Amino acid sequence: MELVTPGLGLLFWMLLSFTTVLVILRKFAWKPILNALKEREDTIEEALNSAEKAKDEMAKIQSDNQKIIAEAKKERESLLKEAKQIKDQIISEAKAEAGAKASKMVEDAKVEITNEKAGAITEIKNIVAGLSLEIAEKILRKELDTNEAHESYIEVSLKNIKLN
Repeated sequence: MELVTPGLGLLFWMLLSFTTVLVILRKFAWKPILNALKEREDTIEEALNSAEKAKDEMAKIQSDNQKIIAEAKKERESLLKEAKQIKDQIISEAKAEAGAKASKMVEDAKVEITNEKAGAITEIKNIVAGLSLEIAEKILRKELDTNEAHESYIEVSLKNIKLN
């Protein structure tokens, strides 16, 4: 049974060497290991805090971006509405101006037609008067071929004229 149960000397030396190793490890290894673990824990915690701050900043930036996009959309809609109003105003002004020009052109055309008509009527009257005079002259020449007819016509004309 000696194999299963160790002897007292062996147990003493094992305990002494274990304690020595434990003291050496505690003095030289545990502090640097614990310090390294503490540093790593601090670094991880710092990284998590930085990540949280970055996440908050990203959320804030995204919120700001959404606000900017919403403002841009409102401004675009405002500009489009204003442009449409200006377009409608220009169209209505153009229609009114075109209507006024058309009315003026119609009035001018009516005046011109009236003037042309009056001129044509005057010209026709002049032509008719000229033709009437020519016809009357031809008739009178034919009737007043002789001197006697001429003198009798003058006497009749003088009788018909009333003197004041």
